[in-house]
Amino acid sequence: MTAQTDTQGSVTAAYKVSGMSCGHCEGAVSGELSGIPGVSSVKAVAATGVVTVVSAAPLDEEAVRAAVDEAGFELVGKA
Repeated sequence: MTAQTDTQGSVTAAYKVSGMSCGHCEGAVSGELSGIPGVSSVKAVAATGVVTVVSAAPLDEEAVRAAVDEAGFELVGKA
């Protein structure tokens, strides 16, 4: 994962998710990840399998994995 802290104090992290193939998939993953406390934005791209998450603090990878699992996909790791 490439985690970066910007000047506003938020953290941007990218994750690789397998199984996304369409906009509905992107929405499902984004919706679950948005439910993690501290997450301010999520951008999922089915074509690349990369999900970018902006949060107030670094996220626990197990929380991210659980949210991706709940959406019906698999967290491969950090992108």
